[in-house]
Amino acid sequence: MGASFRSWAPPFVGLSDAEREALLAMGPRWAEDINRHREQVVAIYTPHHAAASKDGVRVDAALAYGDHPRQCLDIYRLDDAQGAPPSPVVVFVHGGAFMRGNMNSNAEIYSNVTRYIAQQGYVAVNLEYRLAPEAAYPAGSEDVALALAWLRANAGRFGGNPRHIVLVGHSAGGAHAASYVLDPALEAARRVGSGRSDGSDVAGPESGLSGLVLISARLRADVLPGNPNAAGVRAYWGDDASRYETLSPCTHTARLDVPALVAIAEFENPYLDTYGEEFHDRAQAAAAACTLLRVPGHNHTSVVAHLGTQDRCFGPALIDFLDSTRPT
Repeated sequence: MGASFRSWAPPFVGLSDAEREALLAMGPRWAEDINRHREQVVAIYTPHHAAASKDGVRVDAALAYGDHPRQCLDIYRLDDAQGAPPSPVVVFVHGGAFMRGNMNSNAEIYSNVTRYIAQQGYVAVNLEYRLAPEAAYPAGSEDVALALAWLRANAGRFGGNPRHIVLVGHSAGGAHAASYVLDPALEAARRVGSGRSDGSDVAGPESGLSGLVLISARLRADVLPGNPNAAGVRAYWGDDASRYETLSPCTHTARLDVPALVAIAEFENPYLDTYGEEFHDRAQAAAAACTLLRVPGHNHTSVVAHLGTQDRCFGPALIDFLDSTRPT
């Protein structure tokens, strides 16, 4: 059924003293100015990723999975994997409060996430999707479904196993990933490219999906006064708050039929840690396999921006979970 635990690795290993002190001081004040703090986190980690060796990982960039310019993806894989058995596929869905954000926020972030995962022997996919208000609910999850259908048809060309896909979502991307897996309204989208035409749902293993990772994910629609991204919630999920319960991934947690890892940073955007804990508790109550990890010291952005550095607060636990989805 999974468990709740806390990483005990020290945060910010490998950074300069000044950078570490800045991040430690920022944490308790994260919610005071999320946008400014996010920029500071990106500015700290970008040169570290730029200086890291990128040898051994091949990138197939800007592959279209749909007709919209944002319906594209980058694939990261090991150079020396030719002739090896197909590797599991890990799909990363970035955040951005539904209305902004890019899979390549800059030249290093969020490619650090998929590069790190590829270095561990996976075929890693950095996914772009359409944004609100142009593309409102359920467009983000429909794009996830379309991309997974494309990967089921094409992952083999890149050394990936189309029958073993793990979906990873951060922030708003976590909402899209969770809704793809759980939302009853997405059943038709999940069947695209699955080979199932009998009307039955394929949210779980039959779709090739082997696991779900939700990192600092928005798992409830809310426009509470303390939500700094309330405008994004309205733009994506609409103005009718009476529908938010039905539209929220947390509401459908009992439908979870693949192993899940929920990771929350110590310093989160308001309410996201609470929603992560709620998701885990609901999954536990439904006897679903779900683990909750609390990542100390880190904030909503650094929890993914640090992946690929010497910091072991979250990366090893993420890879352990991915490894656990492999057949025994």
